Amino acid sequence: MMIGDEFWFMAHDDQTGRPRLYESALAHGLAAALLAELHYEGRITFARGHIRVLQTGPPGDWLQHLVLDRLIAEPHHTDTRTWLAFLAATACEQVTTRMWQRGLLEQRQVGRLWRQRIVYVPADMNTAAWSWARLSIELRNARRLSTFDQALAGLTLHTQLDAALLDGAPLAVRAHLRQVVEQARPPLRDLFADLGSAVGGSVLSHRT
Repeated sequence: MMIGDEFWFMAHDDQTGRPRLYESALAHGLAAALLAELHYEGRITFARGHIRVLQTGPPGDWLQHLVLDRLIAEPHHTDTRTWLAFLAATACEQVTTRMWQRGLLEQRQVGRLWRQRIVYVPADMNTAAWSWARLSIELRNARRLSTFDQALAGLTLHTQLDAALLDGAPLAVRAHLRQVVEQARPPLRDLFADLGSAVGGSVLSHRT
């Protein structure tokens, strides 16, 4: 499972596919997830609010390839928050399409005949619920996270999805989540910081 796919599952109801986050936080979270995928592939890194391309060879995944091509085509634009905003405009649609192509999501038509629209729901409820359940259990039991789940924890914390994930958990669990994210490798910490700033700004706009 790719980070973007797992975060999509985290950020949507495992039965209905309805978002658990408001639109801007979801979009920025998925944009950061796509950048994190490229980082784990060794294609890019992050430092002091900027993205640096390390390898230009095309990844096997078409969406990762598309994002990397855009980064390569704009070498003078390296600001991470700018790229998060740019990628956020299409990240939801693109990650959803990738998951549908991989059989992780199904299309359903909803609404009346003259106002029908297509929505995407998880193809398998257990697969969709696994990301949420796994991370919740790991954090509540103070377990050591894999590097993959550490990235997922960072996305969860900085999109403010942690409030729902850890609902009812003691403060010590929330502190453990912050500690886990702070222990991530420096490039990912940089990405998470920029994601948190972008989402924080969108929260203020959303509330006003």
